[in-house]
Amino acid sequence: MSANNFIALKSLITKEVNRFTRIWLQTLVPPAITMSLYFVIFGNLIGSRIGEMSGFSYMEFIVPGLIMMSVITNSYSNVASSFFSSKFQRNVEELLVAPVPTWVIIAGYVGGGVARGLSVGIIVTILSLFFVDLQVFNLFVLAISVLLTSILFALGGLINAILAKSFDDISIIPNFVLTPLTYLGGVFYSLTLLPDFWQTVSKANPIVYMINTFRYGFLGVSDIPLIYSFSMIFVFVAALFSVAYWMIDRGIGLRS
Repeated sequence: MSANNFIALKSLITKEVNRFTRIWLQTLVPPAITMSLYFVIFGNLIGSRIGEMSGFSYMEFIVPGLIMMSVITNSYSNVASSFFSSKFQRNVEELLVAPVPTWVIIAGYVGGGVARGLSVGIIVTILSLFFVDLQVFNLFVLAISVLLTSILFALGGLINAILAKSFDDISIIPNFVLTPLTYLGGVFYSLTLLPDFWQTVSKANPIVYMINTFRYGFLGVSDIPLIYSFSMIFVFVAALFSVAYWMIDRGIGLRS
């Protein structure tokens, strides 16, 4: 990486991090409160009636999924709102005419999304310690799965922002696609509880692979083989990066 590219990348990431830390009461606190309510309602109140899941208490079982859910939503929303704001205010045009490679633009915005996603994930993890005694089974799997997932959904937010024509378009994907996929991704249940047909259907949901790899990092259990899960995540990351690169390089949705 050349010195100029490094400076550009560092500047973009710094701008994105400053953007969400400056308004931390709006970006970091609400997700923490929401997840705390999940812990109380689903973990303490409902979980005590459900019993064990895959050999663990229900609270232990759902905590990894809830942490990952907060990472997914915040990584996505940060990039989607930030990039669209730059596009709406025509600030992004300065990047397009600057001698900055397309991959640096993508990495800068995605880096900001990952920073927010992981920040919220860490906050939620700390909060979860008040409700359950978390044990880490495999730190490497844990770190790689959460990092790749955050990158994947930051890329998804970037593509959403590129295609969006108004601020209303930013909320369509999270509300009608991301939320249903997350709730049906095995956060609150094991796939083994489903009939064979619905287990097969569930495997078309990319979030299933991310939740299971992350849960394996904590508990050492997964409904899907680890190698298969990581392969699918890598494929999705490569695909979304290629799409985002092609769209920005061609100026799709960016040039009037």
